[in-house]
Amino acid sequence: MRSELYIDGKWTAASSGAMFDVVNPATEEVIHEVAAATAKDVDLAVKAARRAFDKDGWPKLSGAQRAKYLRAIADGIRARQAEIARLEVIDNGKPFPEADWDVADAAGCFDFYAGLAEQFDNNPEEPIALADARFTSKAVKEPIGVAGAIIPWNYPLLMAAWKVAPALAAGCTVVLKPAEVTSLTALELAAIADETGLPPGVLNIVTGSGSVAGQAIIDHRQVDKLAFTGSGPVGSKIMAAAARDIKRVSLELGGKSPFVVFDDADIDEAVEWIMFGIFWNQGQVCSATSRVLVQQGIYDRLLARLVEETKKIRIGNGLEEGVLLGPLVSRRQHEQVVAAIEAAKAAGATVACGGKRPEGFEKGYYLEPTILTEAPLESDAWREEIFGPVVCIRPFATEEEAIELANDSRFGLAAAVMSKDDVRAERVASAFRAGIVWINCSQPTFTEAPWGGYKESGIGRELGRWGLENYLETKQITRFATGEKWGWYLK
Repeated sequence: MRSELYIDGKWTAASSGAMFDVVNPATEEVIHEVAAATAKDVDLAVKAARRAFDKDGWPKLSGAQRAKYLRAIADGIRARQAEIARLEVIDNGKPFPEADWDVADAAGCFDFYAGLAEQFDNNPEEPIALADARFTSKAVKEPIGVAGAIIPWNYPLLMAAWKVAPALAAGCTVVLKPAEVTSLTALELAAIADETGLPPGVLNIVTGSGSVAGQAIIDHRQVDKLAFTGSGPVGSKIMAAAARDIKRVSLELGGKSPFVVFDDADIDEAVEWIMFGIFWNQGQVCSATSRVLVQQGIYDRLLARLVEETKKIRIGNGLEEGVLLGPLVSRRQHEQVVAAIEAAKAAGATVACGGKRPEGFEKGYYLEPTILTEAPLESDAWREEIFGPVVCIRPFATEEEAIELANDSRFGLAAAVMSKDDVRAERVASAFRAGIVWINCSQPTFTEAPWGGYKESGIGRELGRWGLENYLETKQITRFATGEKWGWYLK
């Protein structure tokens, strides 16, 4: 396991010498120490990225040349997939099959953006038709510059890939700060990038706290672009700070996503997707469909089946075979989720199942998967992101009521609808005020498709070609025809 910062192609200790503990959430044991970057360390990283962009030629490489590095990183991840997935488990807590899937997706993300980088060479510019024949014009895409990327702890390596891969493909250089509680696999990404011969300064990874290392990235005047995934309050602060220098910003923030189930849906299929939509990754998913609306005709039967199946979920250490729900990521997160459940009960919600530490788990940040009914519409349980294995479920009568309840949120990241009536499903999908909509499923995510939200769930889109555009500027180049005379001043 790596412990140092990766700056300008070299491994280095933090300038202060400070370290912080890495805690296994399944055992609460300290398993490692990682360097705590200071503002001075971040300054060195940004200056290395600045030099690599301005002087060393990274943005001048062809798309095909950058793609070779991206594909080599993808191959390096796959070569160590099981090892990296195990690190993800002991750092984050998620079950190994989920971590293994994440790591495979991260490799696929680098491959995908390698392909888009190659396409740059085939489409370097877009001709623009003008009304005045004396002029010709074209639009070209160019990399923004130095990107500062700050990622969350729920999908550590995958979120790094979502930002690093498109940024490098576009020709940007990167300073990445992983979440303080899950830094291990980001450092392994640095090691893999280093092994590919990626030029110094193109990718820099600084571990540390958000208040020190993260803030230093946000405030640095030589950072051209900020890309952040995390909570709404932090995203709001980043947006305000970026306004000082008019930095480019993309934000993927929180959600309280609805899942509308109509009474023509198959109950078992609905239960499967409801569970996947909220208990996958311990519910620590920004797009989790944590508000479930079920039409009255099947509400009681579906709720009973959901409770029955939820009680069967095997809880335990993510390295144990058959485990489907691991611990929450940290003591702080566990305390916050437990407090949210208690607040829900105080507000009038009923716990249909779960809501407490499972028996036999004295150590580790474990929590039973929880189903809440009768949560008041104005309660925090119904309106605010809990970010844990907690779902609120309530009945509805009509399609109009379901859409109104679904859209009655300050968030708009995702939404889902389940119905055998394809016309109705498409109609409801169109009515949702959300950036990601699933029909007859919840949570499948594809590198090729755009990812991002409406309202307070963020700005911009990641993934697909939209993710690449996050790191590009558009330049207009217009030429006046040789031999023509303008003749405005000089007659």
